[in-house]
Amino acid sequence: MDFAPSPRATEMHDRLKAFMQAHIYPRIRDHKEEIEAGNFPVSFMEDLKSLARAEGLWNMFLPSLRDDEPGTRLSNLDYAPLAELMGQVSWSSEVFNCNAPDTGNMELLHMFATPEQREDWLVPLLNGKIRSAFAMTEPDVASSDATNITTSIRREGDEYVINGRKWFITNACHPNTRLFIVMGKTDPNADRHKQQSMIIVPRNTPGLEIVRNPTILNMHDPEGHAELVFKGVRVPVGNLLGEEGSGFALAQARLGPGRIHHCMRSIGAAEMALNLMVERAQERKTFGKQLSEQGVIREWIAKSRLEIEQARLLTLKAAWKIDQVGAKKAFREISLIKVVAPQVHAKVTDRAMQVFGAMGMTPDTPLADSYTWARALRYADGPDEVHLQAIAKQELKNSNYGMSAQWLTPPLR
Repeated sequence: MDFAPSPRATEMHDRLKAFMQAHIYPRIRDHKEEIEAGNFPVSFMEDLKSLARAEGLWNMFLPSLRDDEPGTRLSNLDYAPLAELMGQVSWSSEVFNCNAPDTGNMELLHMFATPEQREDWLVPLLNGKIRSAFAMTEPDVASSDATNITTSIRREGDEYVINGRKWFITNACHPNTRLFIVMGKTDPNADRHKQQSMIIVPRNTPGLEIVRNPTILNMHDPEGHAELVFKGVRVPVGNLLGEEGSGFALAQARLGPGRIHHCMRSIGAAEMALNLMVERAQERKTFGKQLSEQGVIREWIAKSRLEIEQARLLTLKAAWKIDQVGAKKAFREISLIKVVAPQVHAKVTDRAMQVFGAMGMTPDTPLADSYTWARALRYADGPDEVHLQAIAKQELKNSNYGMSAQWLTPPLR
């Protein structure tokens, strides 16, 4: 295993870092103030996107990017440190057209779209002209098991009719979102993993209603994690993505790299929190000492560094393995880091909030929002418990039962 960045990745990282310092960090306050004033999308986002694309910092997440498509083709391993850097500012990924859920949807369309679907939806997504949403999770079932999905997709002649309710659909409220990739059941009587299909639903289709945009731990996201209703929604049969019954397989293909993209950004968010913690500890005094001289604070700093480095190495291993053998064979490593990264993100951020005191819970720092998102990521793309079950199942399956006897020394009888 070689996790060393390639020369190209190092050069891209340096360019991205310079761009962040010149154009992203100086706009953090502007972004915050515009969002608080109800201006969304923010006034300068399109200018930043144009600048990023002109500088070659565009679509860096897609290893299968074609020569005639806009962006820079990088391996998952080479993309990891770039995503980590973007993760230090929650909204920055959009600037580089590397934001979820668009990245996962672009991967899905890249693999399975028809020529017409590519032209209508993938091309504008790759060019950053539109946004998209992925509608799988539902309020009435445990959606971490995609076979539980109840939304119906029924064929009637040359159309599919969709009925169902979805929620926590990221990007649903973004004014530039033009398509929803919807997962539902086309054949409830088929094999358990062949019942589901995916279909493209344009935003303006009659019968598609955004019911509400619930807050997450009381944090409002203007892009939305919305609840939707599909009531008699009709779309042409040509909107089917892949084949009928392939929805479960498509979902697994989409969730491979996308899961570790979240983890890469979580490492960056944890690194940002640690930096804030270290500087704050050197600025504040309690009981006659700098916080940085207090034993418990030093322990928090040290533990945070240990945890971040361990999570980063595990993320790089998962990225490397996807590059080597594909997401399907790397699912164990993907599950491992999917559990570890959000927990590290949350733990380090929680310590930083504690060091800041009451200020750490206010909008004066990015910590409260970052902590909220870290907690939410323990549900996104499958809750921790599902991944832990999958990891344990593999350990049990791969065990050489009886081998442990060679290490035991019970009394002879």
